[in-house]
Amino acid sequence: QVQLVESGGGLVQAGGSLRLSCAASENIFSFLVMGWYRQAPGKQRDLIARITGGGSRSYADSVKGRFTISRDAAVNTVYLQMNSLKPEDTGVYYCNAERFSTGWDDYWGQGTQVTVSK
Repeated sequence: QVQLVESGGGLVQAGGSLRLSCAASENIFSFLVMGWYRQAPGKQRDLIARITGGGSRSYADSVKGRFTISRDAAVNTVYLQMNSLKPEDTGVYYCNAERFSTGWDDYWGQGTQVTVSK
């Protein structure tokens, strides 16, 4: 069973930075895409950044220019560097990985809380 373990969340003031990590139990190139989702209190879980196996990156408009997704295959880890944080970035951040075998397999981490104070 694939495991994704997030870390790096915490409390930060507006304008600050955090780096989230998502450590996978398997080779990250076994996944077609990996991404970070955010769920704010009382809201749905939204995709904010993703990276494909080929290295293509995409971002939600709300984080473009501030967040960067990257990966280190040597340690099977995907990162989310978050700069210029805003209070509206507050939420639980989840790591996701997808791959196709006999069907689509979808994996989630347990989430890490990010709180941005004014």
